[in-house]
Amino acid sequence: MISSWSGQPAIKGRSEWVRMMLLCAVHFGITFTWGVEMTYCTPYLLNLGLTKSQTSLVWIAGPLSGLITQPIVGALADSTRSRWGRRRPYIVVGSIIVAGGLITLGWTKQIVSLFMPTDTDFARLVTIGLAVLALYVTDFAINAVMSCSRSLLVDTLPISKQQTGAAWAGRMGSLGHIIGYGMGAVDLPGTFGTWLGGTQFQQLTLIAALGILITASTTCWAVTERVLISARRDRNGSNTQSGLKVFRQIWSTFLDLPPRIQGICWAVFWGWIGWFPFNVYGSTWVGETYFRYDVPAMGEGTKTSTDVLGDMGRIGSYTLTIYSFMTFLGAWLLPLFVRAPEDEGYTARPPQSIARLAEGFSKAKPELLSVWVVGHMLFASAMCFAPFARTFRFATALVVFCGIPWSIVSWAPVAIMGIEVNKISSDPASYRRLSDPPESIELRGGGGIGHPSTATATDLIHVEQGLSPIDDGYNTTFSNSHNQNSSGSSVSSTGELSGIYFGILNIYQTIPQFIGTFISTVVFAVLEPGKSPELATDAHPSEHHGTDGPNAIAVCLFIGAGAATIAAVVTRRLKYIQ
Repeated sequence: MISSWSGQPAIKGRSEWVRMMLLCAVHFGITFTWGVEMTYCTPYLLNLGLTKSQTSLVWIAGPLSGLITQPIVGALADSTRSRWGRRRPYIVVGSIIVAGGLITLGWTKQIVSLFMPTDTDFARLVTIGLAVLALYVTDFAINAVMSCSRSLLVDTLPISKQQTGAAWAGRMGSLGHIIGYGMGAVDLPGTFGTWLGGTQFQQLTLIAALGILITASTTCWAVTERVLISARRDRNGSNTQSGLKVFRQIWSTFLDLPPRIQGICWAVFWGWIGWFPFNVYGSTWVGETYFRYDVPAMGEGTKTSTDVLGDMGRIGSYTLTIYSFMTFLGAWLLPLFVRAPEDEGYTARPPQSIARLAEGFSKAKPELLSVWVVGHMLFASAMCFAPFARTFRFATALVVFCGIPWSIVSWAPVAIMGIEVNKISSDPASYRRLSDPPESIELRGGGGIGHPSTATATDLIHVEQGLSPIDDGYNTTFSNSHNQNSSGSSVSSTGELSGIYFGILNIYQTIPQFIGTFISTVVFAVLEPGKSPELATDAHPSEHHGTDGPNAIAVCLFIGAGAATIAAVVTRRLKYIQ
């Protein structure tokens, strides 16, 4: 049985930049939440009494949640027939769970104190257990939101706008990082008082919870999805969403990826071996560098604050705020200098006085794939110097420099994957690789903008929501149901399996995180086996690890530089894969 659809995707807004901002608003909330988690959760866990080696094992939550959640949620969402669309219901529910997990994480000690005295060893273990559980719940839920927000871009935008949409997702994400890290660098309790929470971490988790709820609601309000009327079924006539067939579909797709998509996945795989320790431990490394080298150089009595966790978090946030400004600038400016798919059909003539200059500039623009290779090499070159950082300023400079390559690797794989997925859905023969008949998609009411005569009764859902298949002045429909192929003919493009393909991409992004966690655990166990002297101040000095040798986090970053170099080689090979 083929798939049938109702209506066309639409986004509120009169101009393209407004529509793109509304479509990508949820990415702001996602990165804001990640920023709070990446900046504060490692020192928070160390402050509870965990060693660095134990903390690295806790951070397996990130890759584990990505490995499980994104492919399964993506496959389930692909077959969801809700009148609200395939992606938005998961975004709403996931955001609510994220908010609950963040608040629990911020108030872990207070929650435990409601049930038992907090000054016992058992209470400390319960506090650690609840904090780890809250971290896991938050990670699993935010991966579901991330999976569906990526697929929403592919489902809503035509092929020619995939690169632009991914760029806007990166821009909104970098803006979330700037505001998140900027707020983390401010002494919130000193600025706003304690009515939002007594500590810096509590106030940030509360703000992040509100942020993910508001931004997810904004995107879900602004976007209207094409509604799936009947899901695609396999040759035996059974629904691919039922029972274990979700896992079977994921596995079969995983084993039979198109060559270019598999190449993208391997490039992401090697890249994330390098980026994982940077994202998890980067801000902690900057803070440790300050306390390990700069503070002793200032003389005795400098370190007087009782909130060491807050101090280290603010130091890391200060660095990451500048880093986010670099990412933000890269996300806004780099797309202007990179060749986009819509540039191929550009025919407008510039003024005669600058015609040659404009033509030369357009021809000189590199492809996104080449820029992606450069991004890997920039990151590798910076992390090679991490073990040699002996001052807070040098460590900060290295982290800030990585803002440019991060803006590239946040944009390039999503954009290139979106283009490839939509090309596959535009080519009926591609579905044969997934054991489907050639005529795998049926579009009802999909005549495109300006063809209301093709609307059928299945457009009732679209009409009931107060939207028109044509532009009504407030809602603009992007017709990705009739993209033009290379020969100029009209072809269907629905991104029907965008969820499962992006879920598989996340598997390749997740497995290296397990590898990175293993590498970090070994490095921490060898170089710094005890508790952190900077943060675990309640522990006996005999339990602290030494600080005379190389910083363990810096060694992990150096190992990541080698992985990023391999990623550059793998990415360059994509140019020769058809």
